[in-house]
Amino acid sequence: MVFEPDFLRIEPGDTVKFIATDPAHNAESILEMIPEGAETFKGKINEEIEVTFDVEGLYGIKCLPHYAMGMVMTVAVGDVTEVPQNYLEGRIPPRARERFETQLSNL
Repeated sequence: MVFEPDFLRIEPGDTVKFIATDPAHNAESILEMIPEGAETFKGKINEEIEVTFDVEGLYGIKCLPHYAMGMVMTVAVGDVTEVPQNYLEGRIPPRARERFETQLSNL
């Protein structure tokens, strides 16, 4: 129950393709974990989705059915070097929080 890779650093305007390699997975943004002005996205279960990241900042991504199991990833767009204040606050399942903390150490 992981994204591979679970951390990406890309430039504004880059597109990422999320591919569900096993059944019952999707990729979607976490509303509280995207930059101000960025658009949310939600892929359907078992379907590929391509997302263009235009706004610089950090994006928390989850697989909705497996979020509580810690199936999350982080996309850092542009020259992001610090985690925004309150980024990991709110209702994040413990396994997901743990994985986000590990991913954010890549900054």
